[in-house]
Amino acid sequence: MTVLIIYESMYGNTESIARAIAGGFGPQAGVRLVEVSQAPVDLPDDVELVVVGAPTHGHGLSRPQSRAGAAKEKPVISAETGVREWAAAVGISSRRPAMATFDTRFDKPRWLTGSAAASLAKLLRRRGFAVQEPPQSFFVEHTLGPLRDGEMNRAHAWAATLAADLRSAGKEPL
Repeated sequence: MTVLIIYESMYGNTESIARAIAGGFGPQAGVRLVEVSQAPVDLPDDVELVVVGAPTHGHGLSRPQSRAGAAKEKPVISAETGVREWAAAVGISSRRPAMATFDTRFDKPRWLTGSAAASLAKLLRRRGFAVQEPPQSFFVEHTLGPLRDGEMNRAHAWAATLAADLRSAGKEPL
């Protein structure tokens, strides 16, 4: 079984969380980690779980304008394509892998900051995918970062929880 982790990142914080999540599945798991511009829109048949993450922009998922605005601050990683565009283009087949979503955002109530992960989960559900876990947020200290202390460990632990959930469903991540 394979886990596909797709991330959109502006300044590297979401990418760092995605890498920590990848490490949390352990050495036996078949984990593919890809930046969203390289993500397949036709999901491979062996993928059992897709974990998708993005930074929170304007209370939700980035748009071309918000990515362009972010690039004015500092060069960005995901300049052209975001997970919003990927989710709108990903192919729907009879075999739909489980999905989980995460984001990076400020540690404030979600009604104040919004959540890219919650927006993405809603979009994926509307497209017919089963989002297995509640959206997960990881926190940054400032727009440019860094991540709040302990967030890498939390991301690693969340991946272990996702792997355990797959095992209990009879889908061993190997």
